[in-house]
Amino acid sequence: MNKSLLALAALSLSVPAHADRADLALESDTIAWDFVEGITTEVGPRMPGTEQEARGRVWAMQWLRANGFANVADEPFDMPTWVRGVETAEVTAPFAQPMAITALSTTTSTGPEGLEAEVVYFPTYADLQAAEEGSLAGKIAFVSHDMRRAQDGSHYGFAGPARWMAPSLAASKGAMATVIRSVGTDSHRVPHTGTTTFAEGVKPTPAGALSNPDADTLERMFARAEGQPIRMKLVMTPRDLGMTRSGNVVGEITGRDPSLPPVLLACHLDSWDLGTGAIDDGAGCGIIAAAAKHVAAQGQPLRTIRVLFAGAEETGLWGSKAYSEAHLDEPIYVGLESDFGADRIWRFETNFTASDSALYAELAASVARFGVAPTRIAATGGADLNLVRDQKGPLIDLQQDGTRYFDLHHTADDTLDKIDPVQLRQNVAVWTAVVGVLANRAEPIVLSSGN
Repeated sequence: MNKSLLALAALSLSVPAHADRADLALESDTIAWDFVEGITTEVGPRMPGTEQEARGRVWAMQWLRANGFANVADEPFDMPTWVRGVETAEVTAPFAQPMAITALSTTTSTGPEGLEAEVVYFPTYADLQAAEEGSLAGKIAFVSHDMRRAQDGSHYGFAGPARWMAPSLAASKGAMATVIRSVGTDSHRVPHTGTTTFAEGVKPTPAGALSNPDADTLERMFARAEGQPIRMKLVMTPRDLGMTRSGNVVGEITGRDPSLPPVLLACHLDSWDLGTGAIDDGAGCGIIAAAAKHVAAQGQPLRTIRVLFAGAEETGLWGSKAYSEAHLDEPIYVGLESDFGADRIWRFETNFTASDSALYAELAASVARFGVAPTRIAATGGADLNLVRDQKGPLIDLQQDGTRYFDLHHTADDTLDKIDPVQLRQNVAVWTAVVGVLANRAEPIVLSSGN
């Protein structure tokens, strides 16, 4: 580790008064587990804009009130809503067999009768980019990639374009449909869903993600087809419901001085419909709520701690955008988000590491005993912190271990049994230590002029 970082972390050797609560969380916290166990058991999946997401908001508000949060509310907004229907895929020639597929959000229906066409294989998104205009007319594009595990999840940025942009690009070159290798690191026959975006002027087409084993099989088919065309039949019948109601759930631990800008802790309450939204992001909401409760149990904090359970994150950050629009003139002291599963925190980042080195050193000291390393990497904030970014305010990223996150991400395997209670408690302990420092600090955070 960089010697200057070690020195910075060692500047403060005293343990803050609220630190014992963080240690207690490490040993015995059940608050976060109780939250995620409850919402996954009593509500289950919470697809944005649907009745199940609405039930999730009601459940979360009841939980927050029962656990001592004040000013609990559902702040509604409207959003375009997409729901899935039937989804099947099968290779019809030359090696006929079914494949596991799931539709990508914002894509269109094949109709109940489905469609069948020749498949054109692109090993990478870059290969699709190189395809000639019009070369995919009447065909199905298959786009693969090579996503690998990484503690910081960085390979998502490499593999992601296969989902985010490939269906639009393929459609612009004439493809009647697109299938991609799931953006995930598992070897289960379970496909990963997610949202794709069609560029302005490009008519949406059917698109889906194959499970990784089925993508492997399709690649092997191309290797041994000896020039024979590979044909596939797709049946996917998603529907657009138009504009429906979603909402952001908020609650507060009221501070001793409500005139001071609050500490904002964010997560997202919605989830995809395939699993039960345990790691993405029920755990995140449980973590931030548990941290707020632990800090409050030490005594009323100086600043208010506000929790934001954002709605409709998965299909377009609708809740984050709506929250920023509604509260842009309300200053936030600092923003943090938990939305990367439930495994241990191993590194923390800020956007004031150099500009407010005293606070950075205090935070470094507060989490060092939990095995969390400092870094010079600048925090950019989670997806539901648009408000803080729009205000150009202070941000902290508590980086969770993402080594296995993309095994489960956006799949039917996102269920409670995948959460490790020991790692979850470490997560809560780190959040409690950090939020305890921030919520009891009177001084403003100094940002560089570039923020």
